[in-house]
Amino acid sequence: MKLLLTSAGIRNASIQDELVGLLGKPIADANALCIPTAGYAMGGPAGAWRFITGQSVIPMCELGWKSLGVLELTALPSVGEDRWVPWVQEADALLVGGGDALYLSHWMRQSGLAELLPSLDAVWVGASAGSMVMAPRVGAEFVAWTPPGGTDETLGVVDFSIFPHLDHPNLPENTMAEAEKWAAGMSGPAYAIDDSTAITVIDGSVEVVTEGHWKLFPAQS
Repeated sequence: MKLLLTSAGIRNASIQDELVGLLGKPIADANALCIPTAGYAMGGPAGAWRFITGQSVIPMCELGWKSLGVLELTALPSVGEDRWVPWVQEADALLVGGGDALYLSHWMRQSGLAELLPSLDAVWVGASAGSMVMAPRVGAEFVAWTPPGGTDETLGVVDFSIFPHLDHPNLPENTMAEAEKWAAGMSGPAYAIDDSTAITVIDGSVEVVTEGHWKLFPAQS
């Protein structure tokens, strides 16, 4: 699976060009499923609706996909793998919205999607929590919903953590200084990225795509 990990979706031409390259085809020829699950634990149903309908501040669902469906992870255990697994396998992209990364991680495991990821050819397009969920941990600063295990551990698909929305005007706590304090508590490398930046991961190779600013904090010794 190819990963396009963004802070706030497809915000500029550089990130969009990267998405098209990962898809290997124009967006208008690609089939996508959007995953709003993380939004229910932070932002509520109105936020999930805005994401699905392309009316949020995270450009993803409104990009002109050939087809777009909704994959709600909390429903999958009752649907049955024989039905939903083919839907995911046939998708060119999974568009994963923001909210609470720990809640998203929990339901990715509960639904069986986390276990399926390594076998998929789709592009995982994450925004905020949808990107952070791929990290080993999110850090205490990003714990809101408490999972059954009580830790800040997420999926660990990549070996680095992500601090999104760097220097966002509506998030005065998301400064570079705060990101540095957060990174000091991470056991591995960590990226702070603003809303004009994305991280791509292909077969373990990591690349930053940006029209903004970002910083890599090396792993703590």
